[in-house]
Amino acid sequence: QLQLAESGGGLVQPGGSLRLSCATSQYSLDYYAVAWFRQAPGKEREGVSCISNSLGGETLYADSVKGRFTVSSDNAKNTVYLQMNNLKPEDTAVYYCAATLSGWGLETWEYDHWGQGTQVTVSS
Repeated sequence: QLQLAESGGGLVQPGGSLRLSCATSQYSLDYYAVAWFRQAPGKEREGVSCISNSLGGETLYADSVKGRFTVSSDNAKNTVYLQMNNLKPEDTAVYYCAATLSGWGLETWEYDHWGQGTQVTVSS
């Protein structure tokens, strides 16, 4: 069972930046697609971004974060990052990373393995 651990969340002012990390110590992520999802209170979990290591690092972003968030992968460290710039209050949510060997995209049902989440709060 692949275990994922998110880190890097916190409190930031509007316009600020954070970098989230999603790491595993058990297996290489070389053949996985890894995605970031977020869930705000009272809302459904939504896909934010994903990267497919098996497709040469191809990436996908939700419209709401395009131009502000960047996903990247360091396969040597078995870690995927989400760089979040120009954060807005509506970005406040628990952020989860997820992984799958059998596809990629921004739908929750596509992913088999999930981390526990990290809280991101954007507030002045």
